[in-house]
Amino acid sequence: MDHNASVAEVALSLDGYSLIEQCAHNINENGTMYLEEHLLLFLLEGSLKVIYGKESFQVNRNEMILLKKATLINYESVGNPLNNNLFSCLMFSLKDEMIKSFLTSTDLKIAKQDVDIKDLSSVQPMDDCLIAFAHSLGPFFKNVDKVAPSQLRHKMMELLYDTAVCSDTIFQQILHLQEPVRMDLREVVERHYATPIRIEELAYLSGRSLSSFKREFQQIFNVPPATWIREKRLNKAKEMLETTAMSVSEICYSLGFENVSHFSRIFKQYHGIMPTSLRQDS
Repeated sequence: MDHNASVAEVALSLDGYSLIEQCAHNINENGTMYLEEHLLLFLLEGSLKVIYGKESFQVNRNEMILLKKATLINYESVGNPLNNNLFSCLMFSLKDEMIKSFLTSTDLKIAKQDVDIKDLSSVQPMDDCLIAFAHSLGPFFKNVDKVAPSQLRHKMMELLYDTAVCSDTIFQQILHLQEPVRMDLREVVERHYATPIRIEELAYLSGRSLSSFKREFQQIFNVPPATWIREKRLNKAKEMLETTAMSVSEICYSLGFENVSHFSRIFKQYHGIMPTSLRQDS
């Protein structure tokens, strides 16, 4: 996100990672975010469109959505025009260890239900209990340095408890997110090769170790992943030069090439022509 006077992001951290993040601004934004942990998002003001793969979700005021880790999402945030164009949300990182800790310590009787893997994300309403919980975090963000680790752990347990009691749908999704999901490798790379993503991240998105990813990729495509991705990106670059008004540098960076000179050199090696011959860089 764009950090300027119109944007306020405050994070409460535990053991070196951001556990709860507050984001508030009055400028409409769009961008891409890679989720390393499961993310539970509370939208307090404005609206948010979340897109990943072929799925799209519209989240409005006092609604929430759970997004699974190892996911690359696109988002578009829009402020409330009736409230100074304000956009405000809370994001909670749900580590597997924290979920397990809650399940072993709670006195709630929780029965895991069958959930279709396709339904692991859905927009759900926040009831008064969860709205009150969200507002109870206000003092924490005003005094970040004074928040003790034990307080943060307590608030996360409170979040999971309130979610289990007030939103069974979301909590069932949380329970099923603990199960490792092995994605179709071909689908993952076809979906993401034209984005600036590293091979390590593709392996993570597919639910495989880097070595397993490379080995299986070689078996499927009969070439190393780096070679396949480079050639796919170079073909995509040629297509974009011929069909869009984007400059050479814009195409270069949007496809994940490290710099324009490197891109131009390997483009000429592969296609036999300089990219500037197809498009004068603006």
